[in-house]
This record gives sequence, structure tokens and C-alpha cells, in this order.
Amino acid sequence: MRKSQNTGDRLIPIVFIALIIILWQLIVSMGWVKRYILPSPTDIMNALIRNWSDIMMHTGVTFFEGIIGLLVAIAFSFIMAIVMDQSQLVNKAVYPTLVISQTIPIIIIAPLLAMWFGFGIAPKIFVVVLVCFFPITINLIEGLESVDQELIDLVYSMGGTENQIFRKIKFPYALPYFFSGLKIAATYSIMGAIIGEWLGGKAGLGVFMLRARHAFALDLVFAAIFVVVILSIGLFYGIAIIQRIVMPWEKLKGEKQ
Repeated sequence: MRKSQNTGDRLIPIVFIALIIILWQLIVSMGWVKRYILPSPTDIMNALIRNWSDIMMHTGVTFFEGIIGLLVAIAFSFIMAIVMDQSQLVNKAVYPTLVISQTIPIIIIAPLLAMWFGFGIAPKIFVVVLVCFFPITINLIEGLESVDQELIDLVYSMGGTENQIFRKIKFPYALPYFFSGLKIAATYSIMGAIIGEWLGGKAGLGVFMLRARHAFALDLVFAAIFVVVILSIGLFYGIAIIQRIVMPWEKLKGEKQ
């Protein structure tokens, strides 16, 4: 019964997306919307196949920028979350600043990074770090702070040290929160890399999109968007797989329920 329900739950979004694509194809094929305004799915797939090698080259650049920026963001997030967890003064001082930083549009910061660091790969990675840092850090902090204080007091009473409490209690407890933030950040990472490429660069899907748009080749623009969606979904589910490996008890919990 549970397996059939899970299969049904997975089929519903697939069927829904398939219906949208079919409707989209019919609308364009019947001439209700001009192809130069909205290419059909078959036009987009044909453009993707014709320009496969070029698109894959740009995809590799964007993927590299996104992954490196995401890894740097994870490292900084762990450091910041641990420091904020250990010091209430730092927490009270930094937390509002983190929230305020998210009110500044990244599209405004990105040109400044290009001016300061040039048009190489560094500003693109910096944009990815800025985009990914907040969701990972905030979720980690929430996870570390959500541990039952009575459990911590119990470990203290048994002679546990701060290091042991963090490794044995706080960190495992915060893992679900961390992966929740990481999934969000992973989808943002590709977007952040593309924003950085829009504002200056020689390669990447963002650069490819700009060139295609200037040439009024909307089928190529949509082909690049399709690749971005696939990359983001791939990262999301890749992290979900890592989560199941790192946290096998979550799967057991779900089976019991």
C-alpha cells in the first residue's frame, strides 16, 4: 500500500509537467503564439541538440563556479554557525546583520564585485557564496539552538565536555536543518553563478544566454534555461541522496511511520 502511494505521489508531478509541455506544444504549433515570441518544446530540444557541444562547454564553467561557491559557503557557514552558537554576544550582533544583508539585491552587489575583482571567475564564485551563505547558516543556527536544554544539562551532569556535547548531541541534531538549508542553497548556487556571468564574463550559461538573446535566438535561451533547471534539480536530489547516506536513521523513522 505504501509503495503504491509513493509511486502515485511521484507520478502526479510528472504527469502534470507532461500536460503543460503538451499544451505548450499545441499552442505554438497551432499558431496561437508565434515561435519568435515563444519557441515550442520541440524547437528548444532541436536547438539544444544542434548546439550541444557549445552549451556543454558553458555548462561546465557555470557548474564549476556553482560548486566551488557552494563548498566555500558551506565552510563559512559552519564556522559562523559554531561561533554564533558558542557566543550569545556574537549571535545577537551578527544575526540581524545576516538578515539585513538579504534585503540588498544581489544584482546590485554583483557589478561592484566585478569592479573590485575583475571579470574572471572570482566574482562569480563570490556571488554564489553570498547567495548560498544565508540559508545554510540560518538553518544551522536554528538546528544548533533547537537542542533540548535538559538533554545538554544531563550530559553536563555526566561529565561531558563542550566538545563532546557539540559532536554527540548538537551536530547530529542540527543535521536535518543543515541539509534543508543546503538543498535551498544548492538550487541558488547555479542561479548565483549565472547572475555573476550576466555582469561580465567570457564563458558560462549566463554569457551564452546573453549572446543568444542579443541574437534574438529565443530557442537557445530556453535551451540554456532547460539546462539550468536540470543542473539545479540534479544538485537538489544529489544532496538528498547524500542526506540519506549521512542520516540513515531518518529513513528508518519514515518507514516506521
